[in-house]
Amino acid sequence: MSYTLKNVNGCTKKLEFNFASLDLSKEIKAAVVKKQSATNIKGFRKGKAPLSMVEQVYGPQIESDALNQFVQSQLFEAVSKEKLKTVGYPTFENVKYDAGKSVSFEAVVEIFPEIQLSDYSSYSFTKDKAEVTKDDLDKLLNNYLGTKSEMVEVTNASETLAKGKFAVFNFEGVKEDGSRPENMKGSEYLLEIGSGQFIPGFEDGMIGLKKGDKKNIKLSFPADYHALELQNAKVTFEVELLEIKEKKLPEMNDTMAIEFGFESLADFNEKNKANLLSQKERQVSEKLHQDILEKLVKENKFDIPSTLVQNQVKYLQEDLTKNLKSQGFNDSMMSEYFTRWESDLKSKADFQVRSGLILDHLASSFKIETSEADFNKKIEESAKMAGMDVETIKKYYASNAQIKNNLMYAIREEKTFEELKKKIKIS
Repeated sequence: MSYTLKNVNGCTKKLEFNFASLDLSKEIKAAVVKKQSATNIKGFRKGKAPLSMVEQVYGPQIESDALNQFVQSQLFEAVSKEKLKTVGYPTFENVKYDAGKSVSFEAVVEIFPEIQLSDYSSYSFTKDKAEVTKDDLDKLLNNYLGTKSEMVEVTNASETLAKGKFAVFNFEGVKEDGSRPENMKGSEYLLEIGSGQFIPGFEDGMIGLKKGDKKNIKLSFPADYHALELQNAKVTFEVELLEIKEKKLPEMNDTMAIEFGFESLADFNEKNKANLLSQKERQVSEKLHQDILEKLVKENKFDIPSTLVQNQVKYLQEDLTKNLKSQGFNDSMMSEYFTRWESDLKSKADFQVRSGLILDHLASSFKIETSEADFNKKIEESAKMAGMDVETIKKYYASNAQIKNNLMYAIREEKTFEELKKKIKIS
């Protein structure tokens, strides 16, 4: 095998091949046989034309296929011999072919980088305290009772609109040029004040209004608003408040707790407080893990394959597309969004690839392994948290191998963090 291996950077290699004499007879014969099986030639049934005729009719194409097969096989052998852990597909450059005599070409391949982490034993982090407050419990209780709530009109004529109350109103936006776009009009619109559904300043501008009041609210659309024609646009919203409404929540007692699937009010309080604490502990751990990753990425510089970053950007875009579509974004709006935030997405993808490679390196150095027992334990934890049957969740993961693989990867990361935290200072 005639090739030279060169380093482009820490995760890119170039293999330069040069064959002064070339014999493609083996590859040509394989290409002819392959072409024969799929070829229709007049006078013969499909796949039954003589090999010599197939070669005569499709000579140039067959030679091209044979050359391609030769190039691919030589690259595969070289990659195997050099034990290169390649990422994605190779790029071929400077291919020079003298028919039947010689060939030279270059193949650029990306590989997983060899990572050497700097000493992290002196790292120090502060872990937040996980605690459940009365506000947390009240919010959870209101979320439950909200499903049983009744929307009623406020009949006191002197009562004013405030955060947490609901406005039924008409509105119309007027731009600086006097135009009144259809997408800035609404009739008998129901809005919870403080929910942040409208642009900044709109809901605050309605606070204090009474039933029947009219008001002009002057605002500017955000610079990053999804509709280009409205970015930074100055608009006056003409508002008429028709009604003030509020949610009336039922009383929480044993009967209501049973309706929600608990044994009693005490059972409701105990289990929900435990679940909230588990959620808080998970959030605290996730924040700590993020802090650790940011430190590791900052302190360890290495080249990463562009293919991995591109794939991660694509994954992030696919995930965002689902969310944006659920918010009413059309294809044009999404294209505009991704163009605007292209740099941010690439930076996020770059960080995720780097942190993933670092965690994988640590998992290997710690000899972290995952087992079916780890899987079952995680399933039991998830079932308890969600109040679901263990077997139901197991069936879900059994239905899709990729979903289970993703969970096993997450478990491996968790175990890696636990081992890593033994080697750094956490207060």
